[in-house]
Amino acid sequence: MSLSLIGIIAIQAYYINDSVNNERNRFKSNVVTVLNNVSNTIEENEFEKYFTEYLSLDKEKKADEEAVSQLLIYRKNNSTKETLIYKSNVLQEDYKLSSSLFDIGLDSLDITNIIGNSTTEIYSNLESSDKDLKSPISKIIRSGTIDEAQKLSLEKSFKEVLKRTPVHKRVSEEEIRTLLAEKLTKYGINIDFEFAIYGNDLATKVHSDNFDYHKDSTYGVPIFYDENNRSLYRLLVNFPDKRKFILSGVIGMITLSIMFTLIIILASGLALYQLVKQRKISEIKTDFINNMTHEFKTPIATINLALDAIKNPKVIADQDKVVRYLSMIKEENKRMHAQVENVLRISKLEKNELNINKDRVNLHELIEDAITHVELIVEDRQGYIKTFLNAEKTSVLANETHFTNVIVNMLDNAIKYSPEAPRIEVYTENVGTNVLLKVKDHGSGMSKTAAKKVFEKFYREHTGNIHNVKGHGLGLAYVKRIVEDHQGHISVESEKDKGSTFTIKLPLIS
Repeated sequence: MSLSLIGIIAIQAYYINDSVNNERNRFKSNVVTVLNNVSNTIEENEFEKYFTEYLSLDKEKKADEEAVSQLLIYRKNNSTKETLIYKSNVLQEDYKLSSSLFDIGLDSLDITNIIGNSTTEIYSNLESSDKDLKSPISKIIRSGTIDEAQKLSLEKSFKEVLKRTPVHKRVSEEEIRTLLAEKLTKYGINIDFEFAIYGNDLATKVHSDNFDYHKDSTYGVPIFYDENNRSLYRLLVNFPDKRKFILSGVIGMITLSIMFTLIIILASGLALYQLVKQRKISEIKTDFINNMTHEFKTPIATINLALDAIKNPKVIADQDKVVRYLSMIKEENKRMHAQVENVLRISKLEKNELNINKDRVNLHELIEDAITHVELIVEDRQGYIKTFLNAEKTSVLANETHFTNVIVNMLDNAIKYSPEAPRIEVYTENVGTNVLLKVKDHGSGMSKTAAKKVFEKFYREHTGNIHNVKGHGLGLAYVKRIVEDHQGHISVESEKDKGSTFTIKLPLIS
């Protein structure tokens, strides 16, 4: 059962982990799709913007290649032309004051210190006009109309020129944020995100305030392709609450899985506990039967021997011997009857069938009465019972018969567990509104484990031979039930080989 339980837990863990991985992959796929959509949308919007402006030019300006180029390339303050420095495919203007890279002072250095010496192209006031750039535009202008092929050609020309435009002039943070939020929502990703555009692995000016690049948790796609379908820029995004979001997709399954696994563990634990308990009960039952058999075997044998002796003609003629043997038979019969009564008494107590009528009684009188039941046995073993009845108030509400039996059982227990001559002391004292009764012996005592179990039904502490102490473990269980029925409390203090002290606390009555 334990191996099966471990196997079930392992399989559950495997499937949960697999579900989390699937959810993570689905999340990644959705995010990449969104980024591609946003990248395409930004490029389309950029082209449409310039294309619309181109279409809005009057006929004379459309025929002027210089005016068209002016429309496309680097306008500032009402189309004033400006100089652009372009080094090793890195636009210096892209990275000025970039918080990701230049907060440490790199913006004060020459860009060549970052990317090394390389060729520098200078485009100033459009003096370096590119024939390849102007030729497709010239063809479109000369044709006078724009079909799909011409539009694609124009788009290619736009891309060739726009790649030299700093990225922060091509798209704004607000535009990216709006597009990302809109498209992520469509895919059910409603969590905070941070974004940025990187060029050649360097942060540009376009980024959200708290963007932090992490290779393993940042998603990215190319953006702003040039005329050769290559891109120097990447649109990046990351999600601070990604882990929570991914787990939220499978949290229901995980919760149910954990709940049912705990139920299985609990059920298995209870089953194992019941198995151990049943085994213990079986052992106790066997022990009880053996002890009961032993308890009855001795008096039955004695009765048989006495009856055989009485049958002897020589004995039957001797009146004194007959009386003696009959007395033995009576005593042994009484002993067996007492054993049966103990068993029946406990059974009735458990079924609440034992009627216990309580009256005002004097505890000291009950103690003295109980001592008379066992004093002969103590004297026969050359022991003693000393009383220290110091309680001034001793009136309690109790059943005289049952509570006398309680005290007798406690004294009998002290006698049985005294290997040498029994030395027993009985104390009483008042504590608040209660009276304490203590029975102390100097016998074999018991371990701490035994002290915790001594009031359990059928429990008996023994060493080796289970018959080395008379009884069947019902005496103290009966004592506990009767004391509790009298609203009292019983406890024991014991030390191995030094004896035990049983204490009963009962409420006084006025």
